[in-house]
Amino acid sequence: MAEENKKPEVEKKEEKKEEKKWKEFIIPLRRKFKKVARYRKTPRAIKAIKEFLVRHMKVYDRDLKKIKLDKYLNEFVWTRGIRNPPARIKIRAVVDGDFIRAELFELTEKLKFKKSKLEKREKRVESVSKKEPEQEKPEAKTEEEKSEEKEKKAAVVEAGQKIEKDVAKRMKHEAKVSKQPKRQKRMALAK
Repeated sequence: MAEENKKPEVEKKEEKKEEKKWKEFIIPLRRKFKKVARYRKTPRAIKAIKEFLVRHMKVYDRDLKKIKLDKYLNEFVWTRGIRNPPARIKIRAVVDGDFIRAELFELTEKLKFKKSKLEKREKRVESVSKKEPEQEKPEAKTEEEKSEEKEKKAAVVEAGQKIEKDVAKRMKHEAKVSKQPKRQKRMALAK
């Protein structure tokens, strides 16, 4: 019975480690990007998000490189261009080892569509990659097939040579144009 009691405790500890504590924030960006030039507003907003997370997620060395933004969060901030980022943004942040990952709290309809499209594409690629090992089985070719392939290659080479000869003949008989540019006469001298 003592062994049975120990196992559930170990499982509970593992579950606690696997649980990631999400924190949700509404980050005000307007105060930060209002101070900079128009063409720097969105990059400044991205930096403001990172600074906010460093402060509120307790990164003690204040290293902005430890903050990783989700591509959909980045895309949401950049949707309206470099001059007009959103005034505030709601995000979800989680500590992942030394890094802090941040993602958009709710995806917009456009971003949801894009995400689903990318997921479908990844699934298709995975299914194709699983099918490839089955198709890689080499088939034994008979001597006749090998000889037919050689004949086809030889015919293609002969046809290419014939086309090259025809092109060379045409070029030979065309009027030759001098390679030097024409000189333009001055109007005063032409009269």
